[in-house]
Amino acid sequence: MKVDLNGKTALVTGAARGIGKAIADMLADNGARVAYTDIVEEGARQGAAARAGCVARRLDVTSAADIGAAVQWVRATFGGLDILINNAGVNTMKHRVTLDQFPQEEWDWIVNTDMTGCYRVTKAFVPLLFARGGGRIVNIASVFGLVPARLQCAFVAAKAGVVNLTKAMAMEFAERGVLVNAIAPGSIPIEGPQGLFTGNNPIMKARMEAMLSHIPLHRFGKVTDIANAALFLVAPENEYMTGAVVTVDGGWTAGYSRDF
Repeated sequence: MKVDLNGKTALVTGAARGIGKAIADMLADNGARVAYTDIVEEGARQGAAARAGCVARRLDVTSAADIGAAVQWVRATFGGLDILINNAGVNTMKHRVTLDQFPQEEWDWIVNTDMTGCYRVTKAFVPLLFARGGGRIVNIASVFGLVPARLQCAFVAAKAGVVNLTKAMAMEFAERGVLVNAIAPGSIPIEGPQGLFTGNNPIMKARMEAMLSHIPLHRFGKVTDIANAALFLVAPENEYMTGAVVTVDGGWTAGYSRDF
């Protein structure tokens, strides 16, 4: 899919790898000048270096100082902002336990990054979009923000918060010309996690088959599936869609797909 984003400036959080990098690359390949930001600065710089007119810097979405400095940097570098992608997020593989055993520090880390980070970054950057007369915001949620999973209480709570935060933003920013939508990805293996499923470990292979049995398309998603959805949401042609949650999950949330 091709969209004309020439003359547009975008900032993507969590752009060092995975979904964030795929979205940043997609926007750049369609003409946008993109600020690749991530707490892993080297990864962001490598991504930006591969695309003409793109730049990078470190951005910790839980740090008010980092966010404030990034706003000044974007203003000085680009003069403004048209597109904001709130992608930065974390989850835990270490503590897959019930809520009564879930560590407070792990809860704080996930919620502060995934939900509060989205709030902080948007609050800081949306005046730049207002100054341009409007723009686009895309928040990366999760299917687990729509259909909760066991043993991930902090992640499902944070992503459910992102879903409703997106709708609140859409209502509040509509009069200022800013369209706000979310994407809820399904199973999108990236780098490390992907290796677990594609190796020779019989336990992980069994888990992979169990997961795939619930997905009508019988495959995991690709980061480009999410990037294409983001590209549509930020396209100038998308003029009337705001407050929506676009589910990209191979049909997983459509209903119970297994025989019973």
